[in-house]
Amino acid sequence: MSSLQELCSGLPLRPLPENQGRWAGVPHAPVRTPNLSPAEEQLALRNALRYFPPDVQKTLAQEFAQELRQFGHIYMYRFCPNIEMRAYPIDQYPCRTRAAAAIMHMIMNNLDPAVAQFPQELVTYGGNGQVFSNWAQFWLTMSYLSKMTEEQTLVMYSGHPLGLFPSSPGAPRLVITNGMVIPNYSSRTEYEKLFALGVTMYGQMTAGSYCYIGPQGIVHGTVLTVLNAGRRYLGLEDLAGKVFVTSGLGGMSGAQAKAAAIVGCIGVIAEVDKAALVKRHRQGWLMEVTDSLDHCIVRLREARRKKEVLSLGYHGNVVDLWERLVHELDTTGELLVDLGSDQTSCHNPFNGGYYPVQLSFSEAQSLMSSNPAAFKHLVQESLRRHVSAINRLAQEKFFFWDYGNAFLLEAQRAGADVQKKGANKTEFRYPSYVQHIMGDIFSQGFGPFRWVCTSGDPQDLAVTDHLATSVLEKAIADGVKASVKLQYMDNIRWIREAAKHRLVVGSQARILYSDQKGRVAIAVAINQAIASGKIKAPVVLSRDHHDVSGTDSPFRETSNIYDGSAFCADMAVQNFVGDACRGATWVALHNGGGVGWGEVINGGFGLVLDGTSQAEQKARMMLSWDVSNGVARRCWSGNPKAYEIICQTMQENNGLVVTLPHEVADEQVLQQALRP
Repeated sequence: MSSLQELCSGLPLRPLPENQGRWAGVPHAPVRTPNLSPAEEQLALRNALRYFPPDVQKTLAQEFAQELRQFGHIYMYRFCPNIEMRAYPIDQYPCRTRAAAAIMHMIMNNLDPAVAQFPQELVTYGGNGQVFSNWAQFWLTMSYLSKMTEEQTLVMYSGHPLGLFPSSPGAPRLVITNGMVIPNYSSRTEYEKLFALGVTMYGQMTAGSYCYIGPQGIVHGTVLTVLNAGRRYLGLEDLAGKVFVTSGLGGMSGAQAKAAAIVGCIGVIAEVDKAALVKRHRQGWLMEVTDSLDHCIVRLREARRKKEVLSLGYHGNVVDLWERLVHELDTTGELLVDLGSDQTSCHNPFNGGYYPVQLSFSEAQSLMSSNPAAFKHLVQESLRRHVSAINRLAQEKFFFWDYGNAFLLEAQRAGADVQKKGANKTEFRYPSYVQHIMGDIFSQGFGPFRWVCTSGDPQDLAVTDHLATSVLEKAIADGVKASVKLQYMDNIRWIREAAKHRLVVGSQARILYSDQKGRVAIAVAINQAIASGKIKAPVVLSRDHHDVSGTDSPFRETSNIYDGSAFCADMAVQNFVGDACRGATWVALHNGGGVGWGEVINGGFGLVLDGTSQAEQKARMMLSWDVSNGVARRCWSGNPKAYEIICQTMQENNGLVVTLPHEVADEQVLQQALRP
């Protein structure tokens, strides 16, 4: 068993660690099919060997070549550390700076087998969200972090640690870019080759930026989404007896079961991978499991009648479930579902993100690698059936939304009936959850703010929960708009439910949705608690990239921007640069995330609070920018709620001056000007 000291000592070379290959008993990433030419295979091998001195290259070349041909990528399994991979208390890391130790804490949390989807392939979530491209990069990064001073910055190129470069104490300690491929070459086909060559990687959102906090983040997002869907579509605050049907229990999607229980509805979640379903059941996130559609329908009817709170996992394909619900409707006249969505990794549909209904799980995994073209054909046929069933149910009082996983986008590409007449190209027959449910929240500056207690002590997390609740309660008492009060109340409820439902998996972390004022106030309160000793160690502030300013994604985060700029990425890039200039401990900018490679640019940050006045100043400045950037962009695109928020913010902050848009007062002016 390695120690943290050994883990920070550089690549273990003399002697080489024993090659134990792929571990049994843990989930593994699907086999990739990059279709490299012989010359490209040689280049991939050459690129992998450049991490190692000549005296070990002969030994490693054979096994790396075998990995490449067998799995489609060189993960360097031999160098998977023999250590309990988890977020250790910050004081245990052998570092010269607290910032470096905090980053190590976050990296190891992303690779914790209790957190990561495919830990040995360095995938945190989403089927292909990499922390690093290979294990050599992990060892080198940990070594650099242990040596780094307050006058150096570690630069990461798509998993590769380029090195430590001189900088200043006010600069970020870490700058990450993932997948920054020239736009004309940012296609799925090119990505598979570039990843196999080891020169780029898909960091998803918080996988490659070292800010994932386990499924708690998406539990929270799903709780708010389902609550607001109930308000919008059903006109209800109480969802007792209402049925929410969806799919996916693997990485982030595993949150859906717990979210259903927290909001008090009946959640039925389909999952093809039995290991994922069993994992969620053992964690207590799924209340019941079944592999029988008949039992599923019986149990669903019973729970509806009794208005039970239930999370039921169905081991099978969600298309079978949707088609059975159609059958029940057509034969009995009874609509058994009220709300529906999908959380398969449909951004990656042909490499394990979506499993076709025509095949078993094992058959699909085999065909995926042996005949990718045939597999793609079946996936697209399955998507058409999937949508057809949803369309039938939607003729009744059933409401479906796209959860930002590219489901409707891929269904459209498969030829499914998802078109919306007269719509622009970011709109479909069913809305994105941003367009109808969460978009107004983003326009008000509310988004997924989170923190991690690096002591690893649950008591520290309890202190931060109390502080955050107190901050929001005080804001309500001081007087806020009704729409803001509603969001604050939802999040106070969330914090209480989160503690009760034991949502911590991995690091001691919490997430809530807050606006600019709330984020700054919570950060200041936490920093003061560290200074006074109420919290024993630094706290890392972060957020999901899926936020007010962090992501330009025309089929998700910016799908409700209608001025033509939804396909422009200025906001996310400016956010990355602006956070770096205003005190972030580390920043990240990614291609891909959520809806897939080439479909989105997104960024994030980490900010270490250590109880100092400098940390408070950084938090005030950086968090204000991190929210107001996106609100200002939405204001300029014509969103009235964002306009109102940005005007209010300018009145309160003398340093903020934003260009405000003027409406076209008379539509005839446009028509007359454009007459032939």
